[in-house]
Amino acid sequence: MDVFQTMRFFTAVAQTGSFTAAAQLLDTTTTNVSKAVSSLEARLQTRLINRTTRRLALTEAGLRYLQRCEKILEEVRDAEEEAGTAQIKPVGRLKIHAMSAIGNHYVIDAIAQYRETHPSVLFDLTLTNRLPDLLEEGYDMSIVLARDLPDSGFVAQRLGITYSILCASPAYLKKRGIPDSPGSLAAHDCLRIVNTVMPVDHWAFEGPEGMETIHIPESPFHVNTADAMTVAITAGMGIGIQPIASAVDGLRTGTLVRVLPQYHFEELNLYAIYPSRKFVDAKIKTWVEFLKNCIPGLLATDEKIVRSSLKR
Repeated sequence: MDVFQTMRFFTAVAQTGSFTAAAQLLDTTTTNVSKAVSSLEARLQTRLINRTTRRLALTEAGLRYLQRCEKILEEVRDAEEEAGTAQIKPVGRLKIHAMSAIGNHYVIDAIAQYRETHPSVLFDLTLTNRLPDLLEEGYDMSIVLARDLPDSGFVAQRLGITYSILCASPAYLKKRGIPDSPGSLAAHDCLRIVNTVMPVDHWAFEGPEGMETIHIPESPFHVNTADAMTVAITAGMGIGIQPIASAVDGLRTGTLVRVLPQYHFEELNLYAIYPSRKFVDAKIKTWVEFLKNCIPGLLATDEKIVRSSLKR
């Protein structure tokens, strides 16, 4: 019999004042209760209960041990209740990873909206352009763009589809001219974004003639995040790739212009990935459902802005 079980048996005897009453309370036999208490005393090498044929009385050591047992068993009950309610009530801290453009433009706003109805859930958000090891790095979830996902055994919920486009500043296009085909990009400063999604040395477009791949000339500028690329493009450094999430504000205000509007880069899936489908914590379950309801609408709104910018 384990330590916690013998503590429960001893505490029941002490609180009821009877081996028989303790047995009834614990739904077991009087013999089992008596053996448990005797085994506990033998292990501790201490007399805890003085017994006579008519009554029981705790020894001084028994009184001290009872006080400790009651505190320990209360902590165990609280811990079990807290763990059990994790499946029911969203509470606690979520450690989330997201790719930078998606995190900056969608996830932070989603967190703010989610916490209006679930204020007991706290967030730690990390933005990096890679696929993290969820278990090794301790993330509850990763929100990433990918063509396909490796077979990891994790749960992957697809939140939507998006793609990237080419953009430049009005000043750059006035100075250098507007490319009219993917091949004409060779005469331009093509800024490279370096991450796990986009290739560095070539760009693959989907256009009127299907897929078209071009080699990118030597670039004057490399950077690893889409939002940093937005700053470089807006400053007139050249033509660069922009995820829709990073491009919409500049297209709306006119600080960015879409280049080769009949072309776009490969469509990518946006996934929410988390470790397990079984006994999913309530905060993860409600957060996933919130993302599934929220993100597709945001993606659709931004794509509409990108399309409407072509008409101006």
